[in-house]
Amino acid sequence: MKMEELTKGDGYKVPAAHHPFMRLGLEKLETFHDEVVDLEATLADVVKLGGADAEKKSTRLIKQLRAFEPSITMIGQIKSGKTSLVNAMVGRPNLLPADVNPWTSVVTSLHLNAPLPKDAPTATFQFFSQGEWDHLIENGGRIGELSSRAGADEELEKVREQIAEMRDKTKARLGRKFELLLGQKHNYADLTDDLVQRYVCMGDDFEDLDEEDQQGRFADITKSADLYLEAKAIPMPLCVRDTPGVNDTFMMREQITINALRDSRICVVVLSAHQALSSMDMGLIRLIANVKSREVIIFVNRIDELSNPAEQVPEIRDSILQTLKDHNGPENPELIFGSAYWANIALGETLDDIVAESAEAMFNWAEASLSADTAGMEINELVWHLSGVPQLYSALSDRIVEGPGAEILSASRKRALNLVGGVRASSSMVSMRLEGDSVDVMPHDQLVTHLDKLEADNLKFLHDRMDIVFQQFGSRVDQSHKRFLDRALESLLQHLENNGEEQVWQYSPDGLRMLLRTSYQVMRRNVASTCDQVFAAASADLAETYRTAFGVAVENFSITPPAAPEIPAPVSLGQTIALDLQTSWWKGWWKRRKGYRAFASGFYDLIEAETAPIVDELKVRQAEEIRKMVEVELREFLAEQRGFLTDISEKSNLSKDDLKDIFGITAQQEREELFDYIFEELSDSAPAETEGAA
Repeated sequence: MKMEELTKGDGYKVPAAHHPFMRLGLEKLETFHDEVVDLEATLADVVKLGGADAEKKSTRLIKQLRAFEPSITMIGQIKSGKTSLVNAMVGRPNLLPADVNPWTSVVTSLHLNAPLPKDAPTATFQFFSQGEWDHLIENGGRIGELSSRAGADEELEKVREQIAEMRDKTKARLGRKFELLLGQKHNYADLTDDLVQRYVCMGDDFEDLDEEDQQGRFADITKSADLYLEAKAIPMPLCVRDTPGVNDTFMMREQITINALRDSRICVVVLSAHQALSSMDMGLIRLIANVKSREVIIFVNRIDELSNPAEQVPEIRDSILQTLKDHNGPENPELIFGSAYWANIALGETLDDIVAESAEAMFNWAEASLSADTAGMEINELVWHLSGVPQLYSALSDRIVEGPGAEILSASRKRALNLVGGVRASSSMVSMRLEGDSVDVMPHDQLVTHLDKLEADNLKFLHDRMDIVFQQFGSRVDQSHKRFLDRALESLLQHLENNGEEQVWQYSPDGLRMLLRTSYQVMRRNVASTCDQVFAAASADLAETYRTAFGVAVENFSITPPAAPEIPAPVSLGQTIALDLQTSWWKGWWKRRKGYRAFASGFYDLIEAETAPIVDELKVRQAEEIRKMVEVELREFLAEQRGFLTDISEKSNLSKDDLKDIFGITAQQEREELFDYIFEELSDSAPAETEGAA
């Protein structure tokens, strides 16, 4: 079938079953999934060597591998078609409502192919807490805070009027249930499109609807939605988070979007081909500037609405890259152009529904972008290819496989190597005793005391080293904060001296963000270096314990230290602060000041109060989160090794008759061959570790 036949109304039907073309671009994920399956099989072999205890540890490792769910956060402009793109990506064109009011839309996490217990819900909706709602109503949210702090009474009153209207509508809609619902969670066993739209779609006219049919009934108070569904085209678990963006009316959702970005390693920014990047999108640029460039993908949507995409796309590409460069955005991000509309058309029952203008744009784009590789494609597969979704899948696959995927495989192989090492040491102990050799071992009570001290010493070493890292980080952050305030104040005074009080002064806070981001990057490197040092020292202590406690000297025996945990990006630096909003209330703040001293003290207090929460977020909350991540990694490693050592100690005290039946494979020769095979399998398949571009 030719491309031109799209507009001829021949009734061509897309098969209702799963579309094979949806796998385009996911080849690397399929290969990664095969690697996971191979590693699971190797871990299953360990069970044959180690009996019940090894089975328990292997099963836990396999479960962790199967639960691996890399997440992708989608952020974008209002009306960019972001939600339509998400629907196309998961093969459900009508799942999430695409036409919603931006301040009532919900952060929705689509958990694809996630392994769930039988009685687990497939849809969960979390409402705002009473405290979060009160903050919005009483303070006007972030916009209210900024307006109040700047003394912009008129702006604050407008915000309060809008919030009062929203509150009244919400209470009228929910009645007496309103107060009871705040802070609650609704779970559902069955996921339907109608159910989703009841929680994430804005609706205004509810009087004539039955309660169960009230579309958007809970949208105003819904904070987040977690939906679990099958996506046959995608070969592994994946989480796609659809966010409301950062430019909603009250900034009510900005922090929620920031949290979603913090929980994801990969970010897809969806832009409209009509808007590209404009001054309204500085919030988007501020957020993605704090994510590694390699982990940012920009999808320019709605090229189906361009009159001549073949000519316009290169112009739009150049414009976006220049805007990012001018505003300190990520360098050289991957740009993909496409159309969620075309993708959903390809997934639909018929291709005849495409509008004529969009079909013309498709022909134009096809001439510019198609290659010989697409010559044999069926029409629906060709439309899918032109939509850009396969290219997006390919870019996401690259980043998952090279980033969190490589890390989970590396960490699992290291743990598996340690498991094999422990089982082999235990096997060596059993073999020596069965062969009648004299085995001199450390008494069990003495071993426990030794391990307690080893754990305490290594945790203290970690805490002492981390104290130094975070003290240095805190000092750098404080110095950067003060330097920014001093420089900004000096700029303000010079402006007043040169221009007087009539001309409004402007000053970008991006310098502060860059200083804080640099400090964070230094801290991140220092944390990784500290982890490497401490984890290696703990491994050496444990290896020495094997030798001194049991005389272990088996071939290929070693203890592999765990890798440093991945430190989350400092996305809170993208939070809007007063100097980002050069609007009427800022001018009002300016006009209400009289005299240089009033300007100076008022500005200093305003910006210090505005930036202090960001500084505290880095110095306190994120620092504590990183400390906890690192400590958990070390504690889990030590606990695992304690299990191996105490297992050997217990076997050293068992009778010889009990020892004979302790392993699934009793033939020593066969057991040794399997040890060599598994060790070689785990060592040879381990990928080289690379550091992603900052």
